[in-house]
Amino acid sequence: MMPMAILPTTSARTAFDGQPGVVDTRGRALRDLRISVTDRCNFRCTYCMPKEVFGRDYAFLPREELLAFEEIHRLAAVFVGLGVQKLRITGGEPLVRRDLPRLIERLATIRRPDGGDIDLTLTTNGAALRSLARPLRDAGLGRITISLDSLDDAVFRAMNGVDFPVERVLDGIAAAREAGLDPIKINVVAKRGMNEESIVPMARWARDDGLILRFIEYMDVGHTNGWRLDEVVPAAEIVERITAEWPLEAAEPGYRGEVAGRWRYVDGRGEIGVISSVTQPFCGDCTRARLSAEGTLYTCLFGAQGHPLRDLVRSNPDDESLRTEIERIWTVRDDRYSELRSNASSDLPRIEMFAIGG
Repeated sequence: MMPMAILPTTSARTAFDGQPGVVDTRGRALRDLRISVTDRCNFRCTYCMPKEVFGRDYAFLPREELLAFEEIHRLAAVFVGLGVQKLRITGGEPLVRRDLPRLIERLATIRRPDGGDIDLTLTTNGAALRSLARPLRDAGLGRITISLDSLDDAVFRAMNGVDFPVERVLDGIAAAREAGLDPIKINVVAKRGMNEESIVPMARWARDDGLILRFIEYMDVGHTNGWRLDEVVPAAEIVERITAEWPLEAAEPGYRGEVAGRWRYVDGRGEIGVISSVTQPFCGDCTRARLSAEGTLYTCLFGAQGHPLRDLVRSNPDDESLRTEIERIWTVRDDRYSELRSNASSDLPRIEMFAIGG
């Protein structure tokens, strides 16, 4: 299949990174699209889909309500035409979506308006990577991020909620490496009382294995995880714990709008990232949009009200109509939930994380 070239939007503006694209009310460009391909997951992580809420009888979306691969591809191409440079496939757990490599193959054909490649990546819990890493790489997946909250088997089983052994995820990481999906990023959600003692062992393992480690402050996404502020392990504490073992120094962000604060080891053996949405909000540089599995566009991870696009796609308007609607949504965007939450506790309604891909 020949690469799909995308025409730039006719009303593109120069954004804060000096490149053309659609810009919101705070001058933030649309650069990153998170695409959820399913709301289902084979884990029941305590911070996302606690098993007490999402039990055996929980009603997930019926298949006919999910966007088809052709519809996802079409929307992704329009977003790229509006300035998106990175497509990240998420869930739920994306690897439970049947025939996922076929979608990756389609998305890999999309080209930016300047003819450049998009950054095509995927976030997974790693449970099915042994069988899928190679097909995904062969289909055109560029990078992969794997969620792993502890190397301690008992802690990991407790956090994933389904008694899944850590060895299976480690084998999935090995499979990703064998398939050539390097560099590999590892995400760790740090939650007080569960895995804060895993922070240093995780850092040691990542240093020794040449993996990029990113810690994420436990966030109040949705309403079902029972979030409390005293369960957040602050970014400053995470850095302090690690630097007590191996000194760290602050590193410059790789690009404007990068989510993780970067810290490199003084001895030159790699770096870590810390995503500090709770204690150090980064709303001012947020360039991310999220497309849910049923085709609803959210302009904030903590959003409650989305913008349905599925019916618009299925009514088969031309791509210019889709482009106009997405541009309209982004240009009036004013989201800054984390900044508001940091100033005062907020009880604003929020969509669940598994529904929009984290």
